[in-house]
Amino acid sequence: MSRIGKAPVIFDNTVQVSVTPANEVVVKGAKSSLKIGMQSAVSAKVEGGKVVLVRKDDSKESRALHGLYRALIQNAVTGVTKGFSRGLELHGVGYRANVSGKKLELSLGFSHPVIFDIPEGIEIKVDKQTNLTITGPSKELVGQVAAKIRSFRPPEPYLAKGVRYAGEHIRRKAGKSAGK
Repeated sequence: MSRIGKAPVIFDNTVQVSVTPANEVVVKGAKSSLKIGMQSAVSAKVEGGKVVLVRKDDSKESRALHGLYRALIQNAVTGVTKGFSRGLELHGVGYRANVSGKKLELSLGFSHPVIFDIPEGIEIKVDKQTNLTITGPSKELVGQVAAKIRSFRPPEPYLAKGVRYAGEHIRRKAGKSAGK
């Protein structure tokens, strides 16, 4: 039995969890609602303040999905109560960010500004024009948005200029050495 899958997901009374007949778990909180669609190999039951996952058989695929869906449901419960956040830092001369409405405008050393449409359910805050904080209820979506923004100008190894995750360490390479 999956060690992760057999542990129940415990939630408090501020969260509502329900299972639809289409084997979909709906988690509703104060600010948002998330849906997790599950395959037929695993089913969920809500018992009091717990969600218990049961798998149909003992195949390798069912065992893997058992732990996966338990982790996804736990992330959904955590997301609608506390939320998730990811920090990004801009390093480089003239690199800055600005949020206007549902658009993030980035100046990353290109001849044009990079415009990024902020997805529904995601909030981006900018501190001192070089620090971004991405928050939202979905851990997957927060990570995907952070990775997409980082991909516009990933940090390069010589001067470490670019967009990096908060606290990320960049391995620096030595540049050209002077002649003899």
